[in-house]
Amino acid sequence: MHIRDAVADDARAAAAIYNHFIVNTTITFEEQTVTDTEMAQRIADVQAGGLPWLVVEDDGTVVGYAYATKWRVRHAYRFSVESTVYLAPEFAGKGLGTALYSALLKNLTDKGFHLVIGGIAQPNTGSVALHEKLGFQKVAQFKEVGFKFDRWIDVGYWQLTLLPPLDGHS
Repeated sequence: MHIRDAVADDARAAAAIYNHFIVNTTITFEEQTVTDTEMAQRIADVQAGGLPWLVVEDDGTVVGYAYATKWRVRHAYRFSVESTVYLAPEFAGKGLGTALYSALLKNLTDKGFHLVIGGIAQPNTGSVALHEKLGFQKVAQFKEVGFKFDRWIDVGYWQLTLLPPLDGHS
């Protein structure tokens, strides 16, 4: 296992991983598959914004990725991010997701971010377990906010505080 910053050449593998979830699950609310070019642009946009996009390799093959995006655009939200992690299905349950997500959280901590938010379409016991294993706590659930595969889907939100508040108060 090797975790590193993503490069443009990782877009094909990342798109293949993500497209599986678009086509087969309600884990993502996207409904159209993404091209390698679109994924390369997404990687570039995240990194251009000063945020991490990491990949995990198994025997030199990209089998998962994790990244963070701004939580909201208003300046006061600048210390909060939303995190995303995807693994090729055949690599789930082997510890790669925990290692990858831990590396992302360390990167965000090192960059001075205060709060990470994970939105999880429900049900998704694997993602909930991963977030809670890493210390995230559930803080909200929105009912029927997504509609995919002819059904309404809830989304729960988990958060993790990385750093103490700047002023010493919570």
